[in-house]
Formats: sequence, C-alpha cells, structure tokens
Amino acid sequence: MRAAILETHNAPLRLSTVSTPEVGPREVLVRVRASGVNPLDTKIHAGAAAHARHPLPAILGIDLAGVVEQTGRDVTRFKPGDEVYGMTGGVGGVPGSLAEFAAVDADLLAPKPANLSMREAAALPLIFITAWEGLIDRAALKAGQKVLIHGGAGGVGHVAIQIARAIGADVFATGSAAQRATIEGFGATFIERDTAIEAYVAEHTGGRGFDIVYDTVGGKVLSVGDAYALIRDHAAKGKLVVDI
Repeated sequence: MRAAILETHNAPLRLSTVSTPEVGPREVLVRVRASGVNPLDTKIHAGAAAHARHPLPAILGIDLAGVVEQTGRDVTRFKPGDEVYGMTGGVGGVPGSLAEFAAVDADLLAPKPANLSMREAAALPLIFITAWEGLIDRAALKAGQKVLIHGGAGGVGHVAIQIARAIGADVFATGSAAQRATIEGFGATFIERDTAIEAYVAEHTGGRGFDIVYDTVGGKVLSVGDAYALIRDHAAKGKLVVDI
C-alpha cells in the first residue's frame, strides 16, 4: 500500500510503498477514504508532544473514515463493506491513518453517519472526544445552564457548541467579527472576543457569571488583568472553568 512516511521531524512526508498491515483478532482493516489533521498531529510531526511521541520512520494520522476491508476473528460489530469512522494510531508507535489502509482497534470505530461525507466524518473523532470530555465528563453540563465557549469557531469549539446545544444549555461563544455567522449558525450567542469580560458577564448573566466556561484558546483569554480572577471567583461558588 502507499503511505505518507515521516522520516525526520519537521521534514516533508515522503510517499512510499509499504506492507499492508495485518489485522489482529480485535482489529479491523480499514481502506482509508479520508484522514483528519489535528494540532496534535502537527506537534508529533515536529517532535513535540512527549506523551504521544512517535518513533521514526512513522505513519502519522489519528482520525480516519473509510470502508471495512477485513475484520479480525473476534470482531462482530463490523463486516466488510461497512462505512466507519474513528481513531487509529499515529501516536506511540502505532501506524496512523495517512495511508491507504489502517489496522484499527474495533473499539475505536463507529458506523459512519449516512448524512456525513467521508471528509466530514474524518474531521470529527479527536475534536468530538475533546469537547465531550470537557463539557460532559468533567463539567457535567446540564440542560438550562449557561456555558461560555472561548474560540467557538475552532475545531473543538464548534463541536462544543453543538454538544452543549443538544444537551439543552444556553450557549455563548467568543470569536472574531469574521466568525460571527459561523458561531451563530451553530446556535450560540456571539460575543466579540475583544469585548471586556466584565461587560459580557454583566450583559449575558446579570453579573452572576456563567455556569461553565470552556476555554479552547488559552493564553491571554483567561489571564489578562482581572479576567481570570473574575471567572475564578464564580467557579469558587460552584461554577467551573475547563481549559484544554
């Protein structure tokens, strides 16, 4: 099969011919139709992200969508021809999705929704898991809560908006003026990112603060002047800041 190989950190990938992976008992061989690219992929490419460092040469790529080619003997959820999406390797020495085929743990795959293209499905897994873990697993978001998402037009941010809306939360999101239509299109109330935090906390919460603040930006967003202290004070009263 053909695969994009990283031989040296920060170097261009080289298109090469390598052996098609063999599937283990609990694995699925997927013919890759689309592969996602995440910030973590770029960090691994650069030799950063020590927790996910990949020995070289390596096939990178965490997210994928494609068609089941073969299943391991213990796999019962999938059969050849099924359209799937999910996460494969690309970290810690496990070959990734920048190849024609990938051997994937069956537990890391799901049937591809019929209303999503292969490209759309391949863009979802890691960012969806990140948004879900922050809002649901850690913040325990509930219907009726006010949630502020910093960076609402970004990869994780736009998914976080949709998860929060689906739960029934009242969702607000920051972004640039050029991102307003995108953020509002996903159902959040837009807040221009340069607005003073005291101003929008007063306008949208009556000064009480948001129940959950989910920050996908970091840096100055929560550290300029009294901005972080204001949210931290609210968090101390039973509210929560989640920072990724």
